[in-house]
Amino acid sequence: MARESTGRHALLVGIGILLSRIMGLVRQRVFSHYFGLSDTADAFSSALRVPNFLQNLFGEGVLSASFIPVYARLLAEGKEEEADHVAGAIGALLGLVISVIVLIGILVTPWLLWAIAPGYSGAKRELTILLVRILFPGTGLLVCSAWCLGILNSHRKFFLSYSAPVLWNAAMIASLLIFRRAGQEQLAVYLAWGTVAGCALQFLIQIPPVLRFTSHLRLNLDTTSHHVREVVRNFGSVAISRGVVQISAYVDQALSSLLGQGAMAAMTTAASINMLPVSLFGMAVSAAELPAMASAVGMQHDSETYAALVKRVNAGLRQIAFFIVPSAMAFFALGDVITAALYQTGHFTHAHTLYVWGIIAGSGVGLLATTLGRLYSSTYYALRDTRSPLRFALVRLALTTLFGVACVLVATPVLGLAPRWGAAGLTASAGIAGWVEFMLLRRKLNARIGHTGLPFSLMVNLWGAALASAAFAWVVKLQFHHDKPILLALLVLGTYGVLYFLLTWLLGIEECRKVLDRLLRRFKR
Repeated sequence: MARESTGRHALLVGIGILLSRIMGLVRQRVFSHYFGLSDTADAFSSALRVPNFLQNLFGEGVLSASFIPVYARLLAEGKEEEADHVAGAIGALLGLVISVIVLIGILVTPWLLWAIAPGYSGAKRELTILLVRILFPGTGLLVCSAWCLGILNSHRKFFLSYSAPVLWNAAMIASLLIFRRAGQEQLAVYLAWGTVAGCALQFLIQIPPVLRFTSHLRLNLDTTSHHVREVVRNFGSVAISRGVVQISAYVDQALSSLLGQGAMAAMTTAASINMLPVSLFGMAVSAAELPAMASAVGMQHDSETYAALVKRVNAGLRQIAFFIVPSAMAFFALGDVITAALYQTGHFTHAHTLYVWGIIAGSGVGLLATTLGRLYSSTYYALRDTRSPLRFALVRLALTTLFGVACVLVATPVLGLAPRWGAAGLTASAGIAGWVEFMLLRRKLNARIGHTGLPFSLMVNLWGAALASAAFAWVVKLQFHHDKPILLALLVLGTYGVLYFLLTWLLGIEECRKVLDRLLRRFKR
């Protein structure tokens, strides 16, 4: 299981995700400029998350975990025709199921909203219902896009699938700019239709390469194939696992709808920042490793295979931690600088920046655990074990719900804080639950394949370097005014990043040297 190829693939995934995330940040900045943390912003943020449950339940993560291990293994065995037959069957089944669910979702939207946003009423509730109904079909298209991603990833073609969301974000940005003179509520409706158009573009751009790599592809409803049944069986377990995670997110959404105006929009804004390092480093490494691990493990489960798997997992964990530790520290110490540079414009004020910073700082509690957990889950899926991640996800759901309710209903009043600050408690409590899930994932995997994890000395060095760099950057921040947030961010975050790389290089951390060597080689070219 050589790491060279997956290192290049992880880079391609990372570049694709980076492009889409940059466009996502631009889209959120334009959105914040026109909506701020208003009731309309809350309505659209909530509406976008309701059908996203469908995408997360049937989309990229679930298909990658259930479909890729089977499809990639067939390709590795030279059974291309059978692999394409399985892809056609899964595509047809997925399209049929998604069509039915989208139709039902549109019809039952008012009842869904009572469960997901109980704090909304009147015009705010009616606008949210309208937006959800517009967005549902687009989300179905994103699920089909995830099917394309599964095929392309199995053929080791990563860049297009992970950069395709650029079109989705571009369509939303275009809608906001074209119809910017409309009132806020009408602009939100136009934005919803633009989102659907973006979903269609994201799906359609992947169709030509999928057809090029699957010469035997034919859509069919064959449920008798052993391989199709294996995908469906795995799909069920993984979907439930992902569904549990999404239920956890919707518990937070329901609680945030009780926290007053702007809470839901602020959590969405914070999530766009929080997900950037998770996507760039956690998803990039995990997405590149899954098809490689699935192909290499195959049907073998001997000590030699497990030893190679341990080396691969440990290398991935180190790679992720090197980038996630400073990201978490930046959320704690410099979250106001990050938020202001990205979103402080128009209706999004400095007070909004400080509020979002509190939420980002809360998410930093579990950032490392959540990101490392993605790689552990991918390892389970490569071993065709979908039940263990499900059980641990259930534990996470229970803890997230318990801690979240305690933060909103108990901790905030006891501490004398305004109810809106319960949003920061929600992200922090989810982080604590994420650590519990991570430890459960690691403990069981270690018992099965051998010891995996990060050396204590490495973690001390990484956190120490991040803390020292953040302290110096904080001093730099205090020397300048906040009236030019983008310039301030370039100065403060640039100082922070340079110092972190310098300190980790002086400490002899291997991952730092690898990153710098790779950059130097590309610069010399």
